[in-house]
Amino acid sequence: MVPFNPLDWFRSRGLQAQCRHALSSKPSLEDAAREVTSALGSNEADLALVFISSHFASDLTRLLPLLQKRLNAKHWLGCLGGGVVGTTTAGEAHEVERTPALSVSLLNLPGAELNSFRLDSSQLPDLDGAAKNWQDWVGVNPDHNRSMLLLLDPGCHAINDLVSGLDYAYPGIAKVGGIAVPHNADHGSLLYGDQVIDGAVGLSIGGTWSLDPVVAQGCRPIGPVFAIEQAQRNVLLELSDGDRRASPVACLQRVLADLSAEDRELVQHSLFLGVEREQFIADAMLAGLNKGGVSADRPERSFLVRNLIGVDPRNGAVAVADRVRAGQNVQFQLREAQASRQEARQLLQTRRDQGSDATPLMGLLFACLGRGNGLFGRPDGDVSIARDVFPQLPVAGSFCNGEIGPLGGATHFHGYTACWGLLRCDPSESATRS
Repeated sequence: MVPFNPLDWFRSRGLQAQCRHALSSKPSLEDAAREVTSALGSNEADLALVFISSHFASDLTRLLPLLQKRLNAKHWLGCLGGGVVGTTTAGEAHEVERTPALSVSLLNLPGAELNSFRLDSSQLPDLDGAAKNWQDWVGVNPDHNRSMLLLLDPGCHAINDLVSGLDYAYPGIAKVGGIAVPHNADHGSLLYGDQVIDGAVGLSIGGTWSLDPVVAQGCRPIGPVFAIEQAQRNVLLELSDGDRRASPVACLQRVLADLSAEDRELVQHSLFLGVEREQFIADAMLAGLNKGGVSADRPERSFLVRNLIGVDPRNGAVAVADRVRAGQNVQFQLREAQASRQEARQLLQTRRDQGSDATPLMGLLFACLGRGNGLFGRPDGDVSIARDVFPQLPVAGSFCNGEIGPLGGATHFHGYTACWGLLRCDPSESATRS
């Protein structure tokens, strides 16, 4: 028998990764804070993640003092959401919508290099300048960074430029997160350190830890793939299918004529447009997804799903929430529960089978306000899918006003998606490079 040394036992416990979670649905902020702090205990953590529902928007500035009286963590990060995702002390993961909720997770991550940062989006570095200007502005060394958690206030300026700049400064680094929900109080929606702020906040994760991203867009294609013949900025003017050219509205009318009565009903509130990106093809093949049909002589297609935002009845033009150009391919898409379940499960299974051998310590979920019970028709839709793939996975996160996640090698803002960050430890890799 090996001799027992109490000091060795304490050391081994100190080096063990751990996540503690608590979830409260108490209607009073004081009662909710008391419930989670009593459940979590006072042991020091490397990171505290706090997600709180918009029911507490007016009281948000009182939350951190209540938590930090009893909880001890080096980094504090969180946001206000339209709903909350959390895990109870009994290990049950839930999506809490339409009722007050507070989710707190305390993480101990031995071997992690964590750097939290706050960004003033009103003073961005020049996108034409050196990448080092952005790195200095963020305050994170790219050699010590494997992934980023990003949370944005709904009033954040120049969101697209901000994310483009972060991609420029930290290429190949997965960025996952979401946009907090708006409110009428005279403060921001983000939690950082001991403050409530606006702008943007983030957490750089390095060392042996990283976030493994999964972005589920939740749509299925309808009709043929059309080529863009004419476009101006974000307005489609003319599409073609083989030798046939027509306005986007005329093309859509052709698609609608072939749909079932059920799908025509969905079109009234769940119609989107997929814009093909060449760099997505490799991702689609990796995931084994068939998003636009595949044949022996045509590579598999994959699309970035975007909202349709307007129609010009005079010429049949359609405006889409993205810049488009002639030569790109597009395909109309329908968002519905079965396609969303199938896609999310398939993507998560792919990450399980082809990602790191390490089981995720926890999952971070940033889901659109349009998902949840409204999409799936029952509670815990996305959480239950993840737990089918990763049994007992602790989950925390928020229902957002927009989601952030990578597709095709670039970070994008999404709507109606579920953006996951699976927190893994892989000792064989480290963000510190010589």
